[in-house]
Amino acid sequence: MAKTLRKKVYQYTAIFEPNGGGYTVTVPKLPGLVTEGDNLKEAKEMAKDAIRCHLEGLLKDDIPIPYTKGGDRKETVRVSV
Repeated sequence: MAKTLRKKVYQYTAIFEPNGGGYTVTVPKLPGLVTEGDNLKEAKEMAKDAIRCHLEGLLKDDIPIPYTKGGDRKETVRVSV
């Protein structure tokens, strides 16, 4: 009987910034990770792929994965002065 491996699920806050023709994506907990997409849907898929590849590289090099409890939240706050 084959042993089933359980994958660990990680959750990160991604920042999606409009760049004129699409979105640039960064992940503050993963410095150096930058990707982009032509639209928001594509940018989200690219972010998932980039995060997965980044984490796989960390695991391969025996570098601890930055962990987030999922409580991080980014929102736009408007103020008037």
